[in-house]
Amino acid sequence: MYEFKFADIGEGIHEGTILKWLVKVGDKVQDGKPLVVVETDKVNADLPSPVAGTISKLGFKEGDNVHVGDVLVYIAEEGDKIEAKAAPVAMAVSEGKEDNPAGVVGTIEVSDEVISASTEMGETAASTSNQKALASPVARKMAADFGLDITKIKGSGDNGRVMKEDIIKANERKQPVVSVAVPTPKVTLPSFAADTVTRIKISKLRKTIVQAMTTSQSIVAPTTLMDEFDVTSLVAMREAQKESAKAAGIKLTYLSYIAKAITLALRDYPLLNSSFDHDNDEIIFKNYINLGIAVDTPDGLIVPNIKDADAKSILELAQEIDKLATQARERTIKLETLQNGTFTITNYGAIGTKFGTPVIKYPEVAIIGIGSIYKKPIVNEQGAIVVADILPVSLTIDHRIIDGADGGRFLLKLKQHLSNPAGMLLHLK
Repeated sequence: MYEFKFADIGEGIHEGTILKWLVKVGDKVQDGKPLVVVETDKVNADLPSPVAGTISKLGFKEGDNVHVGDVLVYIAEEGDKIEAKAAPVAMAVSEGKEDNPAGVVGTIEVSDEVISASTEMGETAASTSNQKALASPVARKMAADFGLDITKIKGSGDNGRVMKEDIIKANERKQPVVSVAVPTPKVTLPSFAADTVTRIKISKLRKTIVQAMTTSQSIVAPTTLMDEFDVTSLVAMREAQKESAKAAGIKLTYLSYIAKAITLALRDYPLLNSSFDHDNDEIIFKNYINLGIAVDTPDGLIVPNIKDADAKSILELAQEIDKLATQARERTIKLETLQNGTFTITNYGAIGTKFGTPVIKYPEVAIIGIGSIYKKPIVNEQGAIVVADILPVSLTIDHRIIDGADGGRFLLKLKQHLSNPAGMLLHLK
């Protein structure tokens, strides 16, 4: 009997809601056939069957909440008897442990991978010595700082090795409040009169953003470099090309030119397109560029990415940016477009902001913030004072593996491309 579980699909998604069952008990299914639609805080995901067989038992009803590790459906394979199995519980409240397990920002997530806080406090050295966890010293120290028993945490690394990310996820499941990647003192808020404040529960998407941002800031050592580019030629080029692009049904924005320039600069400086494996002391260079575009939606930022962005022309990038932004706002974005990003652009210039300190989308190691283009008098190379179109940029890098000089050279290459955009036309792909 195959137990199909709600897997960790990444992007900080730890829970979802059964939106629609596409099968019923007794149905025969093929490997790859969609079984269920699960609504998460970012996408509605169709989950396909990993095996062929017959549906024996549905673990949840439509509308039920599910967490990573919960069995969604039991599939009888060839030779199995079709028999009912007890449906797993989705939350501690169904076990009668608590009447209201809600914390400050949402429902407490329960997992059998991490023992409860009260059990951990009662563990003795003798009981934990019976099992030796495979983990790095960094992971062991992090678990100790969180007060977690590392032998109770399921490792995702080779041979069950407990990784740093496993510790972070375990702590998120344990905590009834916002999870962070380092221990923080408990904050006691002052008392407020009921008629002087308004309390609003944050959305699932906002909760995911909280977790992602605190995790990034806790792990990454960020530093931000800022510069201004003279993009007068770029403004003129876009003005000359936007009508012909519009006639072809393409919305040609500055962001598409900037995206192209970034992919070209990343080819020259691949360190900014990498990630860092702290446990193994390795830099992982990506042989592809999946360019993330932060999209402002009514519920919060969503960051889809353009796969193999360096292989696309400026017009193709413009089409992709417009399509992904629309899908993100309409919540029809596909899960795969949210996964495996390598470098991110955030365009706060769209709301008139010039500079910022963007937060890296971990495990990426760099993010660039694009400010609004504005007019400014400058002294040109001939010594004359002229009014130029200026683009402010802010590059945040992970200083653990990227030095300021590396970031500065990347910005210099980016400036060369954007100050002389005609040269980018030579790179049609």
